[in-house]
Amino acid sequence: MIENVPDTPLGRLYREHIGLILEGNIEAILDQYTDDAILISSFEKKPLVFRGREELRQHFQGILAIKDLKTSIGFWGEVDQDLLMITEGIEMTAGGQTARMRFADSWVLRDGRIAVHFAGMVQYPDGSLC
Repeated sequence: MIENVPDTPLGRLYREHIGLILEGNIEAILDQYTDDAILISSFEKKPLVFRGREELRQHFQGILAIKDLKTSIGFWGEVDQDLLMITEGIEMTAGGQTARMRFADSWVLRDGRIAVHFAGMVQYPDGSLC
């Protein structure tokens, strides 16, 4: 379930992105990114940087166990179909455990594909804040 996503090109890309994660379709996810994309993540309470398709593949391998993902957008800001900043509440099941967290994601697109992705977890499943 995805709530509060506008019907815009970036909104459709976001919906597709979440759907591909749930399908476990890594190749299609990677096709949403430029070949030289950079993803900066705070998922592990320290900065992790993934550069290019193969490193992004490593990052996305780690989220393939997600089931029953529910996302509710708290804030959606987009500019000119190539800049996106969102905050989202996430509830998901992975490995038989349910987790709730909050994210702040930002995308910079180039030619319709994600070139820079700031993947910021701001509230971890244990309730701690980043």
